[in-house]
Amino acid sequence: MTVTAPTARYARWDGVGAPFRIVSTPLPERPGPGEVLVAVDLATVCGSDLHTTRGRRPSPAPGVLGHEQVGRVVAVGEVPDGPRHGDGSPVRAGDRIVWSVAASCGTCRRCRRGIPQKCTGLVKYGHQPLDEAHPLTGGFASHCVLAPGTATAVVPDAVPDGVAAPASCATATVAAVLDAAGPVGPGDRVLVTGAGMLGVTAVAMAARAGAEVVVADPHADRRARALRFGATAAVESPGTRAFDVALELSGAAPAVRTCLDGLDVGGTAVLAGSVTPGPPVDLDPEGLVRGLHTVVGVHNYAPRHLAAAVGFLAAEHARFPFADLVGGPWALDDLDAAFAAAGTPGAAPRQAVRP
Repeated sequence: MTVTAPTARYARWDGVGAPFRIVSTPLPERPGPGEVLVAVDLATVCGSDLHTTRGRRPSPAPGVLGHEQVGRVVAVGEVPDGPRHGDGSPVRAGDRIVWSVAASCGTCRRCRRGIPQKCTGLVKYGHQPLDEAHPLTGGFASHCVLAPGTATAVVPDAVPDGVAAPASCATATVAAVLDAAGPVGPGDRVLVTGAGMLGVTAVAMAARAGAEVVVADPHADRRARALRFGATAAVESPGTRAFDVALELSGAAPAVRTCLDGLDVGGTAVLAGSVTPGPPVDLDPEGLVRGLHTVVGVHNYAPRHLAAAVGFLAAEHARFPFADLVGGPWALDDLDAAFAAAGTPGAAPRQAVRP
């Protein structure tokens, strides 16, 4: 009797203009020390995935894209006292989890400074060059092997897959943005520029904290969406209003200028949307000094932000229409169609892929 070894499937990306190719590979017999083997239940197409396939951001090719996903733990590699979730509980087979966009060493200078997302030995899911002997490094696959140093968080079963998957990137990044903005609460005036996935998530988080949130976006349909996520007002331009906090999540240079110009005395601007090359924006040093302004850049997030993202979605997914932000789902074999749909004007901010 012939026994067929279990296999996994992944979508191989060979570079700009090339279609995805679905490849089969043997599943690891067991994860290595500290590794976690996860079966991917659902992944979502992030904006940075689109930028990658269109040549707007560099990424190794060939590779396996995808870094927003939710799945179930299949097996755990043995290691003393671990691995463990962010809350300290042990990782066990059957856990429904999301995981961080990157694995960090925890010991380098950057990790010790509290910025593990910039670890000198960083491993980023969906951004690694393809190793055909160990290809399960992205979300667009049936399985993913998590490296030691990957933050994980258990997701309650009540949170739908399409709501949970973006926690690994969009929601956790926004949690980091709000953290960088300092305490946001009742009475605070918050400006959010850009009402895409990150923008409306920021609106919901700030509104939940009791802030008065104004959204600026040139697109009427996005402004209408922002109102459903708790915005007090949604406008093309905030005009001369002054804000305590300005969150830039679109990446557009004029929006960066709007955030910097819109700060009240003591205000903080958090810039997180500028993740692809764009024109420089002038900074008025006198205005910054006299206004006691703070300008912070945020890219990716620390493990605590992933935990905060899951906690937020678990508590609020029924209050805000996060499920409406995800289209699909598409089969892994239809990944090209999912990417085409994600780039269609007026489409949902995310397209789901169910491997």
